[in-house]
Amino acid sequence: MSDILPFLKSIISVAGLSGHEAPVATLIEKKWTPLVDEISRSRLGSIHGLKKGSVSGALSRPSVLIATHMDAIGLMVSRILDGFLYVTNIGGVDPRVLPGTPVIVHASGSGKNEELYGVVVMPPANLLPDGKAAGAVALQYLLIDTGLTPREVAKRVRIGDIVAFGTEPVEMTGGYVSGHTLDNRASVAALTICLEELQAKSHVWDVWALASVQEEETLAGAATSTYQIRPTIAIALDMTFGKGTGSNEYTSFPIGKGVTLGIGPSMHPFLHKRFKEVAERLEIPVQDEAMPEYSATDVDAMQLTAEGIPTMVVSIPERYMHTPVELVALKDVQRAGRLLAEFVASLEADFMNKISWD
Repeated sequence: MSDILPFLKSIISVAGLSGHEAPVATLIEKKWTPLVDEISRSRLGSIHGLKKGSVSGALSRPSVLIATHMDAIGLMVSRILDGFLYVTNIGGVDPRVLPGTPVIVHASGSGKNEELYGVVVMPPANLLPDGKAAGAVALQYLLIDTGLTPREVAKRVRIGDIVAFGTEPVEMTGGYVSGHTLDNRASVAALTICLEELQAKSHVWDVWALASVQEEETLAGAATSTYQIRPTIAIALDMTFGKGTGSNEYTSFPIGKGVTLGIGPSMHPFLHKRFKEVAERLEIPVQDEAMPEYSATDVDAMQLTAEGIPTMVVSIPERYMHTPVELVALKDVQRAGRLLAEFVASLEADFMNKISWD
């Protein structure tokens, strides 16, 4: 079985906020290049890796697109006052977890991308407006302290500079790993495992591996890449909420116990059925995840591309989503990658003649 941990740790140790994915894209492109037949980037910066199917001489083959978004949530400098940085959010950042968090400010004032260490702090309660000191302090009142003088900050930092979480990845007992941006780079690692598994498998269909940009904000990467590639079917591999203290049965799933399969209007029931069959044959534990409206994944854009594409969502449970200390079980990452590879290998040449909404 592939040792994916070093690669996973490398891609959760760099930035790559939504709209600024270049640092992580470089690592992914390097890892995928020997695993695919062709690799390229879209005009928006998404990575496209094509592994060709086994039907030689065919003018066209059916294709499956597997999307994993590589962008991350984070912060952006919105104001500078007396050497302290005020910030706004990029993506769904919960301000309750921010005070005390180490961050990296990607400062552009010197004419190049300079990384400055900082920490998120909050003012003393007596300096906050009346009624704003009780409970969690809102993001608009939090500050970043870089330890530099106001003069140095003014020279090196600009409005609009991005701020990434600076927590280091941690290997935990029991086969877990913790760190920022596991949503969704744990899925990038799972797709990498899928590509590795496919090196030794025959598959009729072409496989497009997609590391998409801007999922956390606009779904632009998935929408534009799906339009460019025009796959026969498409799958989004993403994260879902892992069960923890106080979580309920409906909205969260145990980590280390397998992956989830989405059920809802964004997911084609025939694809769900095939994934269920493959998982049962491989004895990979899966749970159904109800998604009665939007899935809140790249699938919501992919399904609506052109005349419509049959889509599916596969998710890996993680705890503490959208925090600097997300937590995932490595065996679930491995299971997701293997399930995807076996699903691809199961696709017959005439699969689309069988698919229906019944």
